[in-house]
Amino acid sequence: MAGSSRDYVEHLEAGLKPHAVREKYYFARGPQLVTRIVDISGSIDQKVESNRVNVTQGPAGENGARLRARLASQKQRLAILGNDDETANRQYIKHIVLDFDSMAQRGVPSDRELGRRYGVEWAEAFHYIGPTATRLDQFIAKNAVPL
Repeated sequence: MAGSSRDYVEHLEAGLKPHAVREKYYFARGPQLVTRIVDISGSIDQKVESNRVNVTQGPAGENGARLRARLASQKQRLAILGNDDETANRQYIKHIVLDFDSMAQRGVPSDRELGRRYGVEWAEAFHYIGPTATRLDQFIAKNAVPL
């Protein structure tokens, strides 16, 4: 909608011009057509932190601390959860939420499993829609010569 001059008139009044996105990445977690795999190894800790602070949705938030406390009440512990709640929450997200193949019954691999399939540590799948070349663009690419 940012590419339309009819939506968000207040943007035009503020001096902003319409600008359409040229590339779209649709997060693929189900039967969507996957056309691009992205290596997220370098930003996995940011993804973990984003999940950690999102306490109102999803399986992250404080679940690591709750699991650690539950296990302690049963005289058990998981070494990956560490010795404090903050570590437990981060490690729970990284090694359980993002690593376990929790949607295997639907054929959706975990971020780590997807990464392994493509030779990286962590990956995400997307349905990518890139810029569409017009017939004119294609003609120019095929026929233009340097001056």
